[in-house]
Amino acid sequence: MPGNFHPILPIRTERFDKLITGGRSGNEIAVSLCNLIKLKNLFPLIMADNKEIIDSFYTAFANHDAEKMVSLYHDDIQFTDPVFGTLKGEHARNMWRMLIERGKQSLLIKFSNVQASDTNGTANWTADYLFSSTGNMVHNEISANFEFKDGKIIKHTDYFNFWKWSRQALGTTGLFLGWTPFLKKKVSEQAKKGLEKYSKSRG
Repeated sequence: MPGNFHPILPIRTERFDKLITGGRSGNEIAVSLCNLIKLKNLFPLIMADNKEIIDSFYTAFANHDAEKMVSLYHDDIQFTDPVFGTLKGEHARNMWRMLIERGKQSLLIKFSNVQASDTNGTANWTADYLFSSTGNMVHNEISANFEFKDGKIIKHTDYFNFWKWSRQALGTTGLFLGWTPFLKKKVSEQAKKGLEKYSKSRG
């Protein structure tokens, strides 16, 4: 039978070579390998850039610089947290503008444990501020998850204990009702209504 067989696999050598190379020439394979090596070398740079994005975001937050914060968001940003629910695009950007404008006299931001890969990132941060509706001081501890696209944050999700937050912000009401879906829904509706009013005031 014509053709040589692979010493281990029961197929002809030329067939085995074609399976491995995909029928590509030696030069084409070499170029592909070079591209893979270049891409692998880029991963640490991408991860460093993404970590820097998170660092810049919270440094701007601590400095009450809302415009710097929102400049790090992708045009198609999606933000989610237990109070505002999910906000997209300009609504997400205006949320930070509103919070900083209303709370900058008392707002203290700290962040830590920033980590990032080529596509995702995480951070822990705390916010101390005066909740204007009740005059109560709040200390909120938040865990944040990020997703990146085109060198920007495209998805930002904040997690915190709503009941713990509501006990501080709302006092007795939060203490007794903060665990209920009813209060969470009501707070979210009021927060979004306030954001809508603020967004309209910006024109």
